[in-house]
Amino acid sequence: MKLFRLPLLTWIVIAIVLGVLVGPFMPVWLGNAFLTYNSIFSGLLGFAVPLIIFGLVTPAIAELGRGAGKWLGLTAGIAYASTVLAGLLAYFVSRWLFTESLSGTDSVIFDEKSSAFTPYFSVVGEASGGATEIVLAPVIDVMSALVLAFVVGIGLTAMRGGVVLQGAIEFRTIVEGLIRRIIVPALPIYIFGIFMELSNSGSAVAVIGKFLLVVIVSFALTLVVLLLQYSAAGAIARVNPLKALWGMRDAYLTALGTSSSAATIPVTLASAKRNGVTDAVAGFVIPLCATIHLSGSMVKITCFSIAVLLLSDGDVSLGSYLPFIFMLAVMMIAAPGVPGGAIAAAAGLLVQMLGFGEAEVGLMFAAYIALDSFGTATNVTGDGAIALIVNKLSRGRLGAGSPVVERAQRVETP
Repeated sequence: MKLFRLPLLTWIVIAIVLGVLVGPFMPVWLGNAFLTYNSIFSGLLGFAVPLIIFGLVTPAIAELGRGAGKWLGLTAGIAYASTVLAGLLAYFVSRWLFTESLSGTDSVIFDEKSSAFTPYFSVVGEASGGATEIVLAPVIDVMSALVLAFVVGIGLTAMRGGVVLQGAIEFRTIVEGLIRRIIVPALPIYIFGIFMELSNSGSAVAVIGKFLLVVIVSFALTLVVLLLQYSAAGAIARVNPLKALWGMRDAYLTALGTSSSAATIPVTLASAKRNGVTDAVAGFVIPLCATIHLSGSMVKITCFSIAVLLLSDGDVSLGSYLPFIFMLAVMMIAAPGVPGGAIAAAAGLLVQMLGFGEAEVGLMFAAYIALDSFGTATNVTGDGAIALIVNKLSRGRLGAGSPVVERAQRVETP
């Protein structure tokens, strides 16, 4: 029983190592079975992503609209700007550091035809005429789901309670259960299949070797983002930025252990108050930002997706990638409380806007989870910087009571 209680990251590491080791020696019939599993999982994920987007974003917008007026809008705007700027920083640094080392020689690194394995049948979102296809079409496409979430969510802000709002909240519970109980537990076998196929085609070692640089740069960038956030907060709130950042150390270390922004809220609250943030401001800003502020997650997804695009000879121009950053910052709203929710919500954008295939998405899942704790720690520590700014601008008089506070504290610890 203790074996099954291992952390998700441990299972992912085991899956990667086993996939690399056994890929060249895997019997074709068994390799085909694992690829069939991957096809089923990929099809289910494609079906679920629009539901995840609608289920998480709709009630999040509805609840945000019933908060503390202009201060909620200001806090949400600062959090969104911080997330987008973190993505832009990660984009330019990735282009600078990765272009020469990752592009030019591995344009077929994710070519599925180079593997000896073929799934017994494929689960696809759209029929292409194959004899062994099972069509599992999403009920709505990704962009339509996002627009519908905004339309319904904004509409619900004008309603006080009501059946529709309660239904949206209950549907969110279903979606969170789908992520927590089905998608995330199924990931290790899916990632094993991805690396087994890469190993069989001879690409696994090259992918892992090149991604070591990406992992190091991503971690370093999370620290740079925190320094920039607290430099801005220190200038506005007139506090020592390094002292304020050090004051959030308990929140950072707790997030490393929990990998959950929501589970770290009590520690983040206490740390923010020690930095001089009033009880009212901390009680409003910290739970809210635990839901909408994802600068660390944005850094990880940006760095890894740029690396994958370079490895697969994709388009990494700013004009092509900038819309992805803007949309991703919106897409991940309300995802931090759900283990793996951010990357699950981002999967649809990776496919639709960046053209990722099954192997690329699988690699993104593996890389994201590998640094999940550090991204979460960056998210919650950055919340303290936003709290300092709002505390200064509101002069500590901001009222609490947003439903986001209650919701964030109810999110189950992963």
